[in-house]
Amino acid sequence: MIQKQELLEKAAQTGLEYEQIYRGCAQCTIAAVQDTLGLKNDALFKAASGLAGGCGGTCDGGCGGLSGGIMFMSSCFGRSRAGFGTEVVEKLCSSRMAKDLYQKFVDTYGSAICKEIHRKIFGRTFNFWDAEDRQAFEDAGGHTEKCPSVVANASRWTLELILEELEQRGIDLKDFTL
Repeated sequence: MIQKQELLEKAAQTGLEYEQIYRGCAQCTIAAVQDTLGLKNDALFKAASGLAGGCGGTCDGGCGGLSGGIMFMSSCFGRSRAGFGTEVVEKLCSSRMAKDLYQKFVDTYGSAICKEIHRKIFGRTFNFWDAEDRQAFEDAGGHTEKCPSVVANASRWTLELILEELEQRGIDLKDFTL
């Protein structure tokens, strides 16, 4: 069986590569963790389409890597539609995991907001709806190294929290399904 560190590194590397190739931080984070665990859910992946660039490319919302990570963790441990009014433990679990992932962003980047992460890693913010600003983002390494490194972290941290939750529950990864 693959060791935990190998899985975390695989998720990070896959997230980095997906952001470089495909772009879309939320979907790239989800795809990296899905592929690492072999747990694909196209509806979840598709639902993350509009979250890239801090929510629709505005950079004003939370980092798409954070949003995608929270979506994936909640799909694993959150409440179901059938348990909407009764699955309190599941709701609390997904909220705790979301808070923990959020805190990793704050500890590393000083914020979980896309434009503030940009300010930290680029020294400035960008407006993705402005062609010149979007090109400046690309010229500064936006999709070659900067945002791919954030997605790598988001993917690693998401998987780390999932593995910790499975361990606390005494569930072996090979027995885990969605």
